[in-house]
Amino acid sequence: MFVLFEEAGKYLGGRVLSEAEASAQVELETGKRVKVKSANIVLRFEKPAPAELIAEGRALAATVDLDLAWEFAPEGEFGFDELATEYFQARPTLVQQAAALLALFDAPHYFRRAGKGRFKKAPAEIIQQALAAIEKKKLVQAQIAEWADQLAAGVCPAPVREQLFKILFKPDKNAPEYKAVVDAARATQRPPLELLKQAGAIASAYQFHWRRFLFENFPKGTGFPALQAPAIADALPLAAVQAFSIDDSQTTEIDDALSVQGLGSGTVVVGIHIAAPGLALVPGSAIDQVARARMSTVYMPGHKITMLPDHVVEAYTLQEGRDCPAVSLYATFDEATLALQGTETRLERVPIVANLRHDQLDTVINQEWLEDASVGAAETPATLAPLRAPLSFLFRLAKQLKAQREVVRGKPENFSRPDYTFRLLGNEGEPTGDEQVRIGTRQRGAPLDLIVSEAMILANSSWGGWLGELGVPGLYRSQASLAPGIKVRMGTRALPHAGLGVKSYAWSTSPLRRYTDLVNQWQIIAAARHGKTAALAAPFKPKDADLFSILSGFDAAYSTYNGHQGGMERFWTLKYLKQEGITELEATLIKELPNGALARADQLPLVFEVTGTQGLQRGARVRVRLGEIDEIALDVHGTVIERLDAAPADAAADDSGEDEEEVAGPIAIAVDLADSEAAPENAPA
Repeated sequence: MFVLFEEAGKYLGGRVLSEAEASAQVELETGKRVKVKSANIVLRFEKPAPAELIAEGRALAATVDLDLAWEFAPEGEFGFDELATEYFQARPTLVQQAAALLALFDAPHYFRRAGKGRFKKAPAEIIQQALAAIEKKKLVQAQIAEWADQLAAGVCPAPVREQLFKILFKPDKNAPEYKAVVDAARATQRPPLELLKQAGAIASAYQFHWRRFLFENFPKGTGFPALQAPAIADALPLAAVQAFSIDDSQTTEIDDALSVQGLGSGTVVVGIHIAAPGLALVPGSAIDQVARARMSTVYMPGHKITMLPDHVVEAYTLQEGRDCPAVSLYATFDEATLALQGTETRLERVPIVANLRHDQLDTVINQEWLEDASVGAAETPATLAPLRAPLSFLFRLAKQLKAQREVVRGKPENFSRPDYTFRLLGNEGEPTGDEQVRIGTRQRGAPLDLIVSEAMILANSSWGGWLGELGVPGLYRSQASLAPGIKVRMGTRALPHAGLGVKSYAWSTSPLRRYTDLVNQWQIIAAARHGKTAALAAPFKPKDADLFSILSGFDAAYSTYNGHQGGMERFWTLKYLKQEGITELEATLIKELPNGALARADQLPLVFEVTGTQGLQRGARVRVRLGEIDEIALDVHGTVIERLDAAPADAAADDSGEDEEEVAGPIAIAVDLADSEAAPENAPA
């Protein structure tokens, strides 16, 4: 005997091997044996074979007029055999019974399931809604098919182009635009990104990367609401110093300046003066909410998105010729030994006498000029002459501070690689991606850079330690050791930073462009005003949940922004290779890979994969022939064609105490070609 039974939402047939009171042992056509509850068996028959019955039943069910069947169906609950009697004939055949069962089961919008083989008519209004939904779904499916055909033919439909970034990076996998891309990619067997590029959805590689970044991080645009920069109400004393800043020419957010007093007296006081928006802005204010939403200024070649509006920056920046409100750290040193004798923090107005631009002065202010007063005296600009002695002392001090940190670190800082500068010719405002690019180098640890960096490390470590002593929480960067894999982390406690060789390090010197620094400035101001009771008066208290929220938000945003900056620098580097017709590079192998190695170009800021490295070790210098450049994927590969050294050089990583930069590479998209329509074509949407 054969039976037809329901199992897991579908009907199966098989031969009965044995039967008890409540169940039967059934052998399927595949040979598999299953235990079937008697209540699940809807038909018993001797012939034909179950597979044949189901096939014939489905064929006949396809001819059933569902509207007519609904009219004929009894009111209330009924069995499939009852409908077969009403629809086909008084004594329906086995195939007709099976057809009635399958037709009812596959039309849930007409007939509700009321049990095994039993059904109930759906209300007429529900049927109309379901039929409308089915028709709508058919139209959507037709639209998907049309768009997929257009994409396969190299034409991008407007709706797909408009949804490009959503499709690729934050897709709604039920959206017809997404499904069209999946279907077209599957049909053409091409990667989605390549398919869209060939269809014209991506007209500009630069705009693709830029618009993607805005889509993910600035969906409402980069403009600011109407904001008024509040004035600083404090009656601040005027400092008796002549302070100057050192930045590049593109810097508008001048956060820090330096001053030197007491040269020749045996005791020298170095002032580190930080712009003080924290004296005017308050947590929770409209401007604070904007800064907290952005967390940092975003940098990229030829452009930036500032954390604060320009007019707000202008109100607090350390502009030449003004007496600017500042949070100042005064560090007193023995002039002969450079021993630190003490520090003091003041809230004051600081006269800014000069905004020095290192890109304009690097040819004048070098190590020789700083160490020998007779060098270049005639060529020194008149505006720079009064600052020569302060700069010379600061350079001497910077070298001493760096040496002291290196003792704590246990090894020297390695600045073997240069910093690269990008200049887009003819660029004004937002780049288009078609500009000519010039890539220059600036040696890490150049004298002016060393002066500024050591002064800022001194301020950040001093203020971090001071807050810790007072029990005032802050946002710190720490590193437990220089062991491999131990990275720099953020936290709210004053912990050592092994990479920098300091006992604690709280970013506090860039409050106009980093939100962590603004938060720490609020805490420092409270410490300056209240001393030992600052923990009670500071905006953020110990174990403040809001502080932890800021920390995690900043960490995520800063990592994203750095990734975008790295990606854009990589884009312009690849652009430079094309622009200059460079097909070969000299490079150094820095990491072994299963099928090759990672190589770092010797003269450009580029890390890329190379093959042909058999027998070569990390540190080997090679000549590489470049393959095709993909500006969309930010990718290029190379093949080693020549070894340039006899033995590997020391390939120690450049270690400045912060994390190694990430290597931009192929883009990860969220389009999954395994996505497909799982629902039956006539199922209601």
